[in-house]
Amino acid sequence: MTIDRRMLLRGMGRAAAAGVIAAALAASDKGRPSASAPAEGRTRPRPRAEPAAPWTAARPVVVLRTDWQPTPLPQRKPELSAPAVKAVFIHHSNSGNDYTPQDVPALIRALSDDHVDNRDWDDVGYNFFVDRTGTIYEGRTGGIDNPVVGAHTVGFNIGSVGIAAIGTYGTGASVPAPMLEAISRLAAWKLGLYGIDPRGSTLLVSTNDASKYPKGSRVTFPTISGHRDGCWTRCPGSALYTLLPEIRDRAARLQGRVPA
Repeated sequence: MTIDRRMLLRGMGRAAAAGVIAAALAASDKGRPSASAPAEGRTRPRPRAEPAAPWTAARPVVVLRTDWQPTPLPQRKPELSAPAVKAVFIHHSNSGNDYTPQDVPALIRALSDDHVDNRDWDDVGYNFFVDRTGTIYEGRTGGIDNPVVGAHTVGFNIGSVGIAAIGTYGTGASVPAPMLEAISRLAAWKLGLYGIDPRGSTLLVSTNDASKYPKGSRVTFPTISGHRDGCWTRCPGSALYTLLPEIRDRAARLQGRVPA
């Protein structure tokens, strides 16, 4: 399968440095006690999420990194983590829809290689991938239970999760039902670990002038947003973007919330 690398995943930025994480979270959570900033060049310890009953959802089955990339990764610095997940950004890989389930591991490896080799990132930018059959794959290393900072939505990677739908979902495309269900389950679980309502809104602080909003801007997003909401891009494609309200509703029901 041919992948047009020039079209892959535009507008994403690097994972922010640990000091930026502390500053951004302090700005977005004024009035709340904050942990001290980590020393320069060091990462904050990865906190384990504590379930916030009763708004939790079952953890979906996830194909781990070792299954699609069995060769050990080169030694690299530990991934950055934020204290919590406050939002989910939905993307598409824009790599075409003519793939089979057997193609997916190689496709994810190609996307990962593009990010590392061509963008000079430490790892693939997305936290998770979802294919058209509804199979969920771990993306960036650091542990699927942890609030790992990705490189998927420039300016708003801190405290968010990037989920990439494998395929191209522009105007007129059909988004497979199993993919929608899997994205909903994944979002319900990750947000539920912190008691976040998938139909609610959240405040994030831009860390990069390359986003739609200047660095330092305090921006309110739906807790499940599209890549285009924070960056100058058409991602995740119009067909998938118009289904975000449905994803929010499904995720909320999976958390046991009363229908709106």
